[in-house]
Amino acid sequence: MDIKALKIFVEVAHGGGFSAVARAQNVEPSSVSRVVASIERELGERLFQRTTRKLTLTEAGAAYLGRVEPLIAQFEEAAQEVRVLGRGPVGTVRLSTSVAFGLTMIVPLLHRFQADFPAMKIELVMDDSNVDLVGEGVDLAIRLAPSVEANVIASKLLDTHYHVVAAPSWLAGHSMDTLDDLARHRVLRFAFPGFRDRWLFQGPDGDILTVPVDGDILASNALALRDAAIAGLGPALLPDWLIAPNIRDHSLIRCFPTMRATATDFTTGAWLIYPSRTFLPNKVRVMIDFLRQHIGRS
Repeated sequence: MDIKALKIFVEVAHGGGFSAVARAQNVEPSSVSRVVASIERELGERLFQRTTRKLTLTEAGAAYLGRVEPLIAQFEEAAQEVRVLGRGPVGTVRLSTSVAFGLTMIVPLLHRFQADFPAMKIELVMDDSNVDLVGEGVDLAIRLAPSVEANVIASKLLDTHYHVVAAPSWLAGHSMDTLDDLARHRVLRFAFPGFRDRWLFQGPDGDILTVPVDGDILASNALALRDAAIAGLGPALLPDWLIAPNIRDHSLIRCFPTMRATATDFTTGAWLIYPSRTFLPNKVRVMIDFLRQHIGRS
């Protein structure tokens, strides 16, 4: 059996369709369909149940996947070991992040990564939507959330803490001593459900307080909200990894330093995720270790 054909079968099984795999490999869906059909003819068994809207594994297909996938992983691991002998890690890592996290946390590290791993390449995919890892051919993604879905491997890279911040110029003309003051002001808001109309606070006593918020400026990107806050357009609720340099240089001031703040969940973080597969390529492992070393929590 052709190993390339088997890898296509595995990709289809994980991706849920011919079109997604075809896009990732830059081929026509019909060619992917023909590869799967040839495997089915050789085995004499139908591996997928096909409908006009969905492609699912048959019982035989699921059993075949369980046996074939570990074998492919062993072939790839053996090939990778040969490639890296005497040369260090090689290959291209396709890394997906949000725009703000990518520009703030990843781009400043690219020169160091290249110096440490000159034979490796990075394709940085910055998008504020959650991309389909298998369908888009993503090796590793960083997601900002309280948790991640169960069909991927995930580990927390760092905890995220949110703060209400404002520019000194704005604070000079507005009272911001209590949460009641905040409720009266026009704030800068994320244009996402859950972020638009209320912020949550937790004081030293552990009680959670809800503060209704409103404002005239909404943005779908944290960088835009940060820059608007620096420009004195109002207070914003932003993550610590984004505003740390601004807190240090006093271009932004924390308004309620003794309180925890959030819009959705107090335990959110940045997660490293990759497709749920038996084999983790060496290039991805190298990237994970690098990110943990330079920006991860200890």
